Amino acid sequence: MAAEIDLAEAYRPLMILRWTFWSLFALLALCSVAIFVFSVVVARMQREAQKAAIESKKLGQYRLEKKLGAGGMGTVYKGFHAILRRPTAIKLLSVDKVNEGSIERFEREVQITCQLNHPNTVAIYDYGRTDEGVFYYAMEFLDGIDLQALVDKYGPQSESRVIHILQQICGSLYEAHSLGLVHRDIKPANIMLNRRGAEPDVVKVLDFGLVKAIDEAKQAGLTASGGLTGTPLYMSPEAIQTPQAVDARSDLYAVGAVGYFLLTGRPVFDAASIVDLCQQHITRLPDPPSQRLGRPVSPELESALLACLEKTRAKRPQTARDLSLLLARSVAATGWSIEESDAWWGRHERELERAASGEHSPTPSTSTAVYDKTFIGNVEE
Repeated sequence: MAAEIDLAEAYRPLMILRWTFWSLFALLALCSVAIFVFSVVVARMQREAQKAAIESKKLGQYRLEKKLGAGGMGTVYKGFHAILRRPTAIKLLSVDKVNEGSIERFEREVQITCQLNHPNTVAIYDYGRTDEGVFYYAMEFLDGIDLQALVDKYGPQSESRVIHILQQICGSLYEAHSLGLVHRDIKPANIMLNRRGAEPDVVKVLDFGLVKAIDEAKQAGLTASGGLTGTPLYMSPEAIQTPQAVDARSDLYAVGAVGYFLLTGRPVFDAASIVDLCQQHITRLPDPPSQRLGRPVSPELESALLACLEKTRAKRPQTARDLSLLLARSVAATGWSIEESDAWWGRHERELERAASGEHSPTPSTSTAVYDKTFIGNVEE
């Protein structure tokens, strides 16, 4: 038997199935677009709420006063605790860079710095997240002068003062190194000279945001493996050639370069480009500070600085305490007295206070400059 039916009637069930499929597919596509648009709108509203919270100058218990500077991950404001009224530097994670990775790195910076208790390391007071999702942490506010501005404004420093400053830097780094942490960005702009607790010339080492755990497992992949991280003017040869292999002695190279800058008023190497600068760090021997200055320098101080600047790590001081002991052997080690420190701050404190308050100053010589990561030569990949 054979039956003849119309073609449309024969394929009607298939057409119904096809139309059903495409209808569901179109509905799914519309839902996906709607969800995407909704997510974008919600994210935008959240960013606007976060910006509004910042513009309102209030973050939890903290009130923001003025912006001090901006860096790769966040912005720093001067503020006050609403109840304690204590001046505080508050670092906010940039609203436009909030993601899981940036939050982990931000939290890691706080956690690392909180492990450090040395009086010459900047202190962390608090960490939190507002209802709008703004991540922040509060640290002690420093109203002194960073070493870059110190030399730019007041010129090369005396041997005794250089030793006094370097020994305090060594104290801060020795604690960090003892915990298996390498700073990786020691430079004059990251070191503040302050008057704290009626004590003049108190050093504070800042910005442990690039710190590296010697045990790579501790990093949990939060920093770029093998990336060039630091400031070329103060970067050790191994930090340029094999960044993943840096250790405590790499920080000591930078300390030597900072001491050289404080003493002579000039960086160890001058170059027209970063490539040329890096090449000089790798191959060229530095001129002795006495040659740069055109006058004698304490042999112990000069040898200590040049030892830090050795190309081979094995020839450098092996710990920050070793370097501090080398510096202590200099005849100039006890030359910078508390009377001289008080006299210096007495002459310049009013000027620094005016600059910190935002009054006109030809040189960015206060705490405003130290929180600004736009310092030339900073590299982070």
